[in-house]
Amino acid sequence: MNSRKDIHRVAGTAATPSPASKPARGPSSATVAQLTGFDEIIDVRSEGEFAADHIPGAVNCPVLDDEQRARVGTLYKQVSSFEAKKTGAALISANIAHHLHERFHDRPREWRPLVYCWRGGSRSGALAQVLHQVGWHVTRLEGGYQAYRRRVVADLAVLPARFEWRVVCGLTGSGKSRLLRALGECGGQALDLEALAAHRGSVLGNLPDMAQPSQKMFESRVWNALQRFSPLRAVHVEAESKKIGALRVPDALIAAMWKSPCVVLEAPVQLRVALLKAEYAHFIAEPATLVAKLECLSGLYGHAVIDVWKTLALAQRWDELIDGLLIRHYDPAYTRSTLKHYPGLDRAFRLELAATGEGEFTRLAQQCLAAETRKAGGRENQ
Repeated sequence: MNSRKDIHRVAGTAATPSPASKPARGPSSATVAQLTGFDEIIDVRSEGEFAADHIPGAVNCPVLDDEQRARVGTLYKQVSSFEAKKTGAALISANIAHHLHERFHDRPREWRPLVYCWRGGSRSGALAQVLHQVGWHVTRLEGGYQAYRRRVVADLAVLPARFEWRVVCGLTGSGKSRLLRALGECGGQALDLEALAAHRGSVLGNLPDMAQPSQKMFESRVWNALQRFSPLRAVHVEAESKKIGALRVPDALIAAMWKSPCVVLEAPVQLRVALLKAEYAHFIAEPATLVAKLECLSGLYGHAVIDVWKTLALAQRWDELIDGLLIRHYDPAYTRSTLKHYPGLDRAFRLELAATGEGEFTRLAQQCLAAETRKAGGRENQ
C-alpha cells in the first residue's frame, strides 16, 4: 500500500517540518488527528502485536520481535529491570541496524516517516532517535497505538450517523458484492464490509486460504474506509446482520444501516446459481471441503437432507445442489433477517439483473447512481 496516498483523510495536518527546514534537536511528534502527510508509517511493535491490529497502511519493523519481547519480559520479572534493559538495548540496537540496512537504506534525505509503538515510549523512541540522527525528518505518534485505538473506538461510535446510507439488499447469489464494486468503480461511495471482514457473511462464507482479521483490525479497516467518504453523498453498503463470520459489525454502523433506505437487487434463480458457482469455485474444485462444511447444517435440517446435499456435491451436480440450498436454507433465512432489520425494504429502489457479466453490473451501478442524483436534485428543489 502506498501510505503517502492511502493513509486516512482525518482532520489536521502532519506535524512534520518541511523538507527544506533545518532538523530540530530531536524527533517531532504528532497526534492521531495528524496522520496524513507522511511518506511512511512505521509500526515498531512485534509481529504479533502488528497482526492483531495496526494503523492501516503501516509497515511492520519490530525493534523487538515476539520471542525477544517475551525474553526481555521474563528477565524483568525474574531477574531485574537492569538486566532486562541491558538485554533489550542490545536486541533493539541490532534490530534497528538491520532495518537501516535492509529497509531504509535507499530512502532519500527528504523522507518523512511517522513511527509508533504501543504507548509512544521507548521502542518508537529508539528507532526515531536513530533515524533523526541520520538526518531524516522523523515524527513520533503521541500515545502510540493506544492513542490510535482510543480514536478508532470513539469515532466508530459517532461517524456512521454522519452519513446517508443506502443498503443493498437481495437474495443470496444476486450479486450484491459485485454491485458494490461496480458502484465504487463508477464513482459512487461503497463500503464493502464482507471484503473488510474477509468473509462472505454466510455459513459457507469463509474465504479460501484467508483467515478473518481480528475484531480490532476489522474495526480499523472500517474506520479507515469511513475517513474516505463524503457526508454530502450517499454511501452504499450491503445488508448485514450483527456478525460477519466471527466478527461484529460496529454497533453504531449496524444501527444506522438498519434504519436507512434500501436498494433491492433482484435476479432470476438461474443467474444466481451461475454467480454462486463462480464465487464459490474453491468448493467446486474441492467438493470434500464443502461436504465437511455442510455438516454444520444438520442440526437445522436433519441428517437425511444433509446426506442428499453431500451426495449432490460429491457427484458434482452443482446446479441441483445450489438450487436446493437456496430454496431450503438461504432464501428463507435471508428473507426473515432482512424483513426484521430493514423496515424500509417495501419502499426500496429496485434493480433487475439480466446477465452475469461485468458490463451488466456497471449498467446497474450507473442506474442506481442516476437515481440518487435525481433524488438529490429533487431535495434541492424543494
